[in-house]
Amino acid sequence: MAAQRLVILGAGFAGSYVAHYLGRAAGRLRVTLVDPHNYTLYTPLLPEAASGTVEPRHVVVPVRQMARRAELVLGRATAVDQSARTVHVQPVAGEPLLLDYDQLVVALGAVPRTAPVPGLLEHASGFKTIAEAIHLRNHVLQQLELASIAGDADERRRLLTFVFVGGGYAGVEAMAELEDLVHDAGRYYPGLRDVPRRWLLVDVAERILPELGGPLGAYATRQLERRGIELRLATQLAAADGRSVTLSDGERIPCATLVWTAGVRPHPLVGALGLPVDDRSRIVVDEYLRVPGRPGVWALGDAAAVPNAATPGSVDPPTCQHALRQARRLARNIDAGVRGRPLRPYRYRMLGQAATLGRHKGVAIVLGVRLRGWIGWWFTRTYHLYQLPLLSRKLRVVSDWTVGLFFPRDLAELGTLGSPEPLEPPAAVPARRSRAPRTGRPSSRGIADE
Repeated sequence: MAAQRLVILGAGFAGSYVAHYLGRAAGRLRVTLVDPHNYTLYTPLLPEAASGTVEPRHVVVPVRQMARRAELVLGRATAVDQSARTVHVQPVAGEPLLLDYDQLVVALGAVPRTAPVPGLLEHASGFKTIAEAIHLRNHVLQQLELASIAGDADERRRLLTFVFVGGGYAGVEAMAELEDLVHDAGRYYPGLRDVPRRWLLVDVAERILPELGGPLGAYATRQLERRGIELRLATQLAAADGRSVTLSDGERIPCATLVWTAGVRPHPLVGALGLPVDDRSRIVVDEYLRVPGRPGVWALGDAAAVPNAATPGSVDPPTCQHALRQARRLARNIDAGVRGRPLRPYRYRMLGQAATLGRHKGVAIVLGVRLRGWIGWWFTRTYHLYQLPLLSRKLRVVSDWTVGLFFPRDLAELGTLGSPEPLEPPAAVPARRSRAPRTGRPSSRGIADE
């Protein structure tokens, strides 16, 4: 029997792991991954990449190494014809492609969920991609440089005020790591020694890290406040103008940095595929991760509302931990379907959750046991290292962490990486003027002219 054609839309954590697990079924399936990038990003380590604790390249995993037996098409799916079982793809360069499929996996992931706040799109930075992490690092370091030469005291304070919106994992960890970066960099800016650095975390909820529960959330709150970080809870961002932000309580805060980490939403393409979605625009799937009424179509990850048999009545949250387990079950069900064997429902009981708070502090809950402080930080790092794909990437990250124990952070900006300056036109060569020969004087080589 000829191998079935499986097309996976999205090479993020969920999609790339499906392709990885189905590598063992190479004789029964011909797998094609469609994504505009040739890597998958391990987002839990993104804050450490932004702060310089981990080299940014080490938190991305090459798809061709992770899914060796899959074909990779660099491009974006633009439409799916379910009756003809074809996917329309626009490559990053070249003419559009038409891919036939017998089975289709939708793993498009999520994008930042913004709000209709005046000035937000123009003046805020996101924090979901490796490019955004590098940009934020460069921006923060640049504020230190600008503040060091600013003559006005109010301008220096504005440049060193940093506002983060979102009290979930992304916002708390990103702010904590970047505050560490600025704190460690302070020794190299003696002129800023007496200039206060102001950090504010704004969230509409009444507490940060609600997923971890009350006691650990309260501990995280105390740790951040001891470092001078201001928590503006039950508060919204009302406006931004590039030089300040205005909060819902009417306070205007001069600042030069605004970071938006307030949630995600399914990829916009999901709505154009003609698949059933719920009230949050996530693809509806059954307990086997099949899309009801769409033979041969499956979905998982942040773009899908995946029911979990271990937690009846609820769907999985958008985390890498759940995406990995969904990918494993989906790959087994696809392989079982090809073999004519029965499918098994998705069931996964979460082992725990964890977050770093910077300065060797962290919080975690593991099988009901609460960890905090140094042991919480150590467990969080250990867990992320375990989840990170490929042994080569694990070793690179361990190397980065080890070097960080003995040497200070690198403070170099990475702004020009991937964006080289254009070549300059050749300079005009001045015409040579004739002159009378000289004799008896030393030339530029120190030898007398003949």
